Amino acid sequence: MKFREILDDEIVAPGEYVYYESKRKIVLCGAFNREKNFIRALSEGRLVQDKISEFKKINLTRAEQDQYGVSKCKGCSG
Repeated sequence: MKFREILDDEIVAPGEYVYYESKRKIVLCGAFNREKNFIRALSEGRLVQDKISEFKKINLTRAEQDQYGVSKCKGCSG
């Protein structure tokens, strides 16, 4: 798992997991506002808001995606 800067032309979607560098935790993005330069995220049941530069996107390799992937139940496969 690698973390990378959020580029100026990228959008972080609500519901996407991002790495919060200040707390060294993976958090759930709730709001992204490029104009006001903030991301609001849920961390351990609390809402945190900080500058976009404090957050990083998460990059997974294909093997990591397969390892952490969600499997379907038997009822959904048919």
